[in-house]
Amino acid sequence: MSIQSPAKLALEDGTIFTGVGFGAPVCQVGEVVFNTSLSGYQEILTDPSYCGQIVTMTYPQIGNYGIANNDDDESAKIQVDGFIVKDLSPVASNFRSVESLHAFLHRQGIGGLAGIDTRALVRKLRTQGALRGVICTDPKRANDDAALIRQAQGWTGLVGADLVKLVTPSAPYQWTTGKGSWAQYTDSTGPAAYHVVAIDCGLKRNILRNLVQSGCRVTVVPATTGSAEILEYQPDGVFISNGPGDPEPITYVQQTLKDLIGKKPIFGICLGHQLLGLALGATTYKLKFGHRGGNQPVRNTGTGKVEITSQNHGFAVDAASLEKQGGQPTHINLNDQTLEGFRMKSEPVFAVQYHPEASPGPHDATYLFDCFVQMMAGGVSPTAEQMNDAQKKRSAIVA
Repeated sequence: MSIQSPAKLALEDGTIFTGVGFGAPVCQVGEVVFNTSLSGYQEILTDPSYCGQIVTMTYPQIGNYGIANNDDDESAKIQVDGFIVKDLSPVASNFRSVESLHAFLHRQGIGGLAGIDTRALVRKLRTQGALRGVICTDPKRANDDAALIRQAQGWTGLVGADLVKLVTPSAPYQWTTGKGSWAQYTDSTGPAAYHVVAIDCGLKRNILRNLVQSGCRVTVVPATTGSAEILEYQPDGVFISNGPGDPEPITYVQQTLKDLIGKKPIFGICLGHQLLGLALGATTYKLKFGHRGGNQPVRNTGTGKVEITSQNHGFAVDAASLEKQGGQPTHINLNDQTLEGFRMKSEPVFAVQYHPEASPGPHDATYLFDCFVQMMAGGVSPTAEQMNDAQKKRSAIVA
């Protein structure tokens, strides 16, 4: 298709945004959300946590550094259901670039929309919350506004839907690649000392790289893998990954975690944080428009330190319900006071809602992987003092 083909975004409330299409000529439903990152669009596009969503970038010019080789991919393919930008750069200028953003989307059958007022769209999403929508880049179908609105209104949405089954692998596999030239000088360089089974609910590759770099041998298993099979691997610890959508219908993973708590140290990130909360008896709820971007401030409740974090989630764990089950909040979002991390005092279990592997400029949260290793070694979830020591070591700060 021509990059100048007319294209539209139709929202469930009847709003129509008209621009130009790029990528593939499609009409696709999804939850329309926004991301405040200035760069990293390749990682966003390939993050399985975005399955079922049409992502709007708030930064105006996107595509200017093209698409790098698959070292920057967070999974084997594009996971978003649509991509919206203000200005699509006509030039891809970067020595690592192998193709344009347009070519990347077109090759994988994903539609993109450019030339709309993304500020107006984001203000609407912040006011009304995330909305069901249709991105239509097919010129033959883009002219029927009424049909597009009906299509958006007819979609059932993310609440109650099991999207993990769409992104989890079909079979176990081993992961052995570390961070390579991107490693920090404080990263572990020794042989793998601990065996970790990672439950893949939509796992980002950089999480695996960080686990390996922290001194772990990693076996990745599908989300449908039960506790008995996981224990047969004789792991030193279990990791539960990020992933898309609503955690409540993922009952099979919740049951697996219930069975494993108290038997193996467990660390969770993002959806893994929510699933661990549910397994412990807490409740979750949908956020109005979610947290998506590379500059979310989070405060460690024990140390008082603030971390600038990367986030991508639309659901959260209710802190009060978690505390009733013995959970101790460890991290709080400074924008809206939602729960961003917790530990169990009685069991070797801890989790964070944000993404310590993403490193959106700073490496503020990488120490959490070190805390997981320490928990496997000591059998106790990390205290505030241990987190503080691990973070100082990462930052090469002498106490």
